[in-house]
Amino acid sequence: MKRIILLALCLICITGTASAYGLYLSCPESVQSGLPLKCSIESDFPAGTTFNIVFYQTQYTSTEVSRQPITIQENQVTQYKLLDTNGLPGGNYKVEVQYMGADEPRLRSDSKTLQLVKVIDRSDEITITSPMTQNVADALRIEGSIAKLGGAGIKIEVRGPDGIVLRDEWIGTKEQIQNGAGVFTKLVTVFGPGDYDVIFTDSKGYIGMKTFKVAGPVTQAITTVPTTTAVVKTTKAITTAPTPWPTATQSPLSPITALLGIAGAGLVAVFLTRHN
Repeated sequence: MKRIILLALCLICITGTASAYGLYLSCPESVQSGLPLKCSIESDFPAGTTFNIVFYQTQYTSTEVSRQPITIQENQVTQYKLLDTNGLPGGNYKVEVQYMGADEPRLRSDSKTLQLVKVIDRSDEITITSPMTQNVADALRIEGSIAKLGGAGIKIEVRGPDGIVLRDEWIGTKEQIQNGAGVFTKLVTVFGPGDYDVIFTDSKGYIGMKTFKVAGPVTQAITTVPTTTAVVKTTKAITTAPTPWPTATQSPLSPITALLGIAGAGLVAVFLTRHN
């Protein structure tokens, strides 16, 4: 009887173990703000099982930063997810794997679905003294300092609209006596306008990124001088007609003169009649 009970218990344990799955999340304990947080996920869940990888900020309460799905593949290969930390303030965060199905699956006791992460923000160590907006003819002038760096030197990388302009070049820094900062200066030639990201790194790792805006060449407006066209005004010459000589006008005979003429003609006629 004892053997039967013992066998039944073993079968229950075996069945329970077989129905449980393993899920293992692994992330770095810390990451520099601005760099991607790379997490790995291993599981023997059936292919097609989908989870959410949720990234939280846990300063006072948990505030979701991002989430993205992950689906178990046929070969149950280890998968990786990159979580964006660009612009996140330094502090405490956590990454959690959440099941997306209707019923929460049974996990093996050694499963790990939660990871605490510390985000380190060093961007405030960078001080830029050159203009953040520059003309393409004078760009790109990178000048400033790194707090408490002294003369240890920094590594910079410059990325522009068309890709990497300067790749991982170490430049010297000069210690500032007043506060121990490391002062740097670097002129990088660029050939076009756009946003240029400068990434700063020292021996401790990633410090931060600063974005410079490069404007195109200044074009002078061409002032068009209006052409003054002389308007030729055609004036018709005024022809002065010569003053005509006075035309002799025949004065009409007065009535008395006409009567005297008639009377004279009558006397002549009478005289001629009498002598004939």
